Amino acid sequence: MKESRELLEKLGYPSSDLTELPTSTKRFPDGAQYRIELPSTEGPAALRETLKEIDRYGLTIHRISQGSGIMLLTDDEIKEMCEMTAERGMELSLFVGPRGTWDISAAPLTSGGKSQALRHEGADQLVYAMEDLKRGARLGLRGALVADEGLLLLTKEMKKNGQLPEDFVVKVSVQMGAANPISVKIMQDLGADTYNVPTALTLPKLAAIRQATDLPIDLYVEAPDNFGGFLRYYEIPEIIRVLAPVYIKFGLRNHPDVYPSGKQWESTNISLVQERVHRASLGIQMIERYYPEAQTSKLGAEGLGIPKINPILSN
Repeated sequence: MKESRELLEKLGYPSSDLTELPTSTKRFPDGAQYRIELPSTEGPAALRETLKEIDRYGLTIHRISQGSGIMLLTDDEIKEMCEMTAERGMELSLFVGPRGTWDISAAPLTSGGKSQALRHEGADQLVYAMEDLKRGARLGLRGALVADEGLLLLTKEMKKNGQLPEDFVVKVSVQMGAANPISVKIMQDLGADTYNVPTALTLPKLAAIRQATDLPIDLYVEAPDNFGGFLRYYEIPEIIRVLAPVYIKFGLRNHPDVYPSGKQWESTNISLVQERVHRASLGIQMIERYYPEAQTSKLGAEGLGIPKINPILSN
């Protein structure tokens, strides 16, 4: 293996997983080591309930994300979500709507084709995804999730060509699946602003990825069942120390797959977001108990994809 490891080192990459778990000296723009994300907040009603619970627990949550997609929200719903998060200085990240599993192709639904699930098939699907991003941005959105390498590169070009704002935060979904230092570095080169790593990577593997990229890493410390259902709460302090800058992401085990969501799931979604906030409170207590010196961001911090409200559109 010596020759292979030497080539990796020559190219500037780690040549093995880092079992010594070095402390990361990398930081968010404001100097913070970690931020908190709550995913799967499906629509204004769920977001409103999430904010109530955040206030009840007295938590600082930096990013709210959603999975059903921009295309399944009306303009008014997007504006309402943008207004609620902008008011608090929180990032809002909505998924690009068109995707393989929403399309008529059967391949992403087969056992062998699941890796295609959120890719865009054909040029038209890419155009639809670009339109989703542009509509969100026009309504004030400054963050979105993508899960296709081609679309990721296009977001970079869209920014260059004025079709997306320069401060639009492109978050790569966990379903992209890049799981090693070089693959994640490629995502950075393609235009990622933040990268959600696979849920089951060990700390040594994650430490190796951290050496290769300066991107903020997003990591589920509780993963939904369809991503393994792992609960990594006691690892949170080490995750912060080793992976900074990192988004600590609280999914939820033992819940139904609500994507694509809508009114038919609203009462369920509300109960799910309430429990996610509860889980976040448990994780934050772990940080306070075992790593109280860890630095977190204030709301409104640099680098957050906080919506920009257009007064004309709000009227």
